[in-house]
Amino acid sequence: MGAVKGIMAVVGIAAIMMGGLWILQGLDIVRWPASSFMLGDLTWTRNGTVLAVIGIVLIWFARRKP
Repeated sequence: MGAVKGIMAVVGIAAIMMGGLWILQGLDIVRWPASSFMLGDLTWTRNGTVLAVIGIVLIWFARRKP
C-alpha cells in the first residue's frame, strides 16, 4: 500500500505544478511558449485550478493514516 501512496503523492505534485502553469498561462503571466493557444484564455485558468485542486486532494489522500 505504501507504493500506491507514493505514486499518488508524485502524481499530486505533478498535477499541482501543471495546474499552476496552466493558471499562469491562462492569466497571461507566463508567456511560454510564446505562440501557445493557452495564453490569455481564462478557460485554461479554470482548468488549471481544477487540476491543482485534484493534485491537493491526491496528496491529502496519500498522507492520510489508514
